Amino acid sequence: MKRCLHCSQTFDSIDWFCPHCGFSPEKKGELPLFSPALAKGSDGFSASSFGPLAALEEGYFWFRARNALILWALTKYGAGISSFMEIGCGTGFVLKGISRRFPRIRIVGSDVYPEGIAFAAGRFEGGEFFQMDACDIPFAKEFDAIGAFDVIEHIDEDKKVLKQIYCALKPSGLLFLTVPQHRWLWSYLDTKACHIRRYSVRELHNKVKLAGFSILFSTSFVTSLLPFMLISRLMKRDNTRGIDPYAEFKLNPVLNKIFEGLLQFEIGLISMGVSFFIGGSRLVVAVKNG
Repeated sequence: MKRCLHCSQTFDSIDWFCPHCGFSPEKKGELPLFSPALAKGSDGFSASSFGPLAALEEGYFWFRARNALILWALTKYGAGISSFMEIGCGTGFVLKGISRRFPRIRIVGSDVYPEGIAFAAGRFEGGEFFQMDACDIPFAKEFDAIGAFDVIEHIDEDKKVLKQIYCALKPSGLLFLTVPQHRWLWSYLDTKACHIRRYSVRELHNKVKLAGFSILFSTSFVTSLLPFMLISRLMKRDNTRGIDPYAEFKLNPVLNKIFEGLLQFEIGLISMGVSFFIGGSRLVVAVKNG
């Protein structure tokens, strides 16, 4: 069901015209803008970052390994889903992988930035896209599964986002979530990435449960590279002058391949039931109660 952001009534319609109050969202071309004020600029991310990011994602070990982990989780826990929405889809790198693995399901991408959606829409065919504020999702009981991959750490009201995801999911719908982990890893790179927080496992689990979910699976990942991450961040914690925010993406190709191999080994262990306690990031799979 669609949910009118003006009067909060739900309705079933092909278009976004609310039959209760007559509200319809602004559009940029064919793209509905549910939060046009945020589309013009937000503290959560820089719209100018999407171009460089899109150019780096395909080959960078972390994005490739995270995609592999997400696809494993979706295959294991969401094999029967018919609809999936990604909150904060960015350039569409994750959705492109999901569309290849699940070619018959309905795929919806959303982001606060139209610039990111433009990249995403060009990466695969058949997706639906709209611009929105994750704190005010224009759906109710609509999707079998929703993913937010390294998104909620950018949002001050993360608890509100999780509750909105809960409302947009069908009964027994699935939440797939990844976040940066461990406050002691905080560095200038988090500030540059517009992170508000890095999560502890307790904090994340508590917020997911408070929103109305039961956790099915949770694990750290990027565990094998934690020493490299810690050293890198300690070196950059105080000396922020002249730091290239994309420096971590510009690895020697051989080292990039080694790191990806290590993370693929982690994913292999996770697929056999291993759950890592520490790691640079965390994956949570949860189900909507009721």
